[in-house]
Amino acid sequence: MTPNRRDFLRTVGVVGAGMAVDPLSASAQALTGVRTPGIEAAVRAGVQEAPESKRILIFGGTGFIGPHTVRYAVERGHQVSIFTRGRSQADLPEVEHLIGDRNDNHDAILGRTWDVVIDNNTSRDYRWVQRSTEILRDAADHYIFVSSISAYQIDPALSRPDRILREPIVGSDYALMPRPDGWTDGEPLEYGPMKAYAEEIVQAAFPGRSTVVRPGLIVGPGDPTERFTYWPVRVAEGGEVLAPGNPDHANQIIDQRDLTEWVVRLAENGTAGVFNGVGPAARLSMAEMLYGIRAAFGVAVHFTWLPLDFLQEQEVTPWQNLPSWIPGDPLMYVDNVPAIASGLTFRPLAVTAADTAAWNLTRPSEERLPRDGIPFGISREREAQVLQAWHRRNG
Repeated sequence: MTPNRRDFLRTVGVVGAGMAVDPLSASAQALTGVRTPGIEAAVRAGVQEAPESKRILIFGGTGFIGPHTVRYAVERGHQVSIFTRGRSQADLPEVEHLIGDRNDNHDAILGRTWDVVIDNNTSRDYRWVQRSTEILRDAADHYIFVSSISAYQIDPALSRPDRILREPIVGSDYALMPRPDGWTDGEPLEYGPMKAYAEEIVQAAFPGRSTVVRPGLIVGPGDPTERFTYWPVRVAEGGEVLAPGNPDHANQIIDQRDLTEWVVRLAENGTAGVFNGVGPAARLSMAEMLYGIRAAFGVAVHFTWLPLDFLQEQEVTPWQNLPSWIPGDPLMYVDNVPAIASGLTFRPLAVTAADTAAWNLTRPSEERLPRDGIPFGISREREAQVLQAWHRRNG
């Protein structure tokens, strides 16, 4: 049976990175020694201050998407408080650090007020959202909840590996995952239903003044899951690269910096509503993703596209062994037109690829790719074996 996105999201957690990451691709060029034409011109200009400074409370701030959210908000001139357990180190200057626990210790936020709350819900626990919204419903004007496209209830019949999605099926008004029969409030929930229920909690506590952002696959420097990091690192090595399935399969990824900067701008503008935080601006195929990554590196690369049935024979699985690829899954092409209309913008893919490869070089040796036992991706030895089997079969 082919594993799907939810199977892996249930079993693989997001590990906190907790380190500052240079948001500009100049750092990638310095670390990799590659100066790709066009990259420097694409780097965004200095951050401009927001029209109005706001008091923002951020739950978290030391994981994958938290640090850049905080830094960008500070750069825009906002007064930022972060609520954490104080266990992870982070270089977050000019920030008020509030220490507590979303399970049972909210003393640090009691009696305080903020203009906006940004809740990344990195715990994946709706009960944390229940407690925070109960405390803050009259203490904040606006609540932004970062959910997930895994909240959508996708009909299994719509997920066909042979399907080439040309138009999005899923919009922000699509049906959400229900709670299971017999479930009682207070009991745990699996990832998709948990996100869907947490959204309901936020919207009930902040009617007309809440924002729900549903990201898909979040990528870029700082991501330790290897769900995208595998590809820039592998392509940067050059040579023959195993490419999965039909090159025209749809795919969606979003740089964590594009996502978090947009969330801060939603906070600035008081934008309410429900949005799919996915990218890029236009339809992306697997071939376009891999070619876009190749554009970041000055190496010779040859992609060998292996069909799904052969990969299945070789027991090479979508999503896990070949990350960022679930052929025919409607959640790999979700409507983001409303998000773009609200101000979501995107870096060039080559910038994301170069920065991700550069960040990988800064990791401790035991974490750096390539390495054995990675949760997503296949070893170089296994890749070579599969390619050799393909070439033997096809002469």
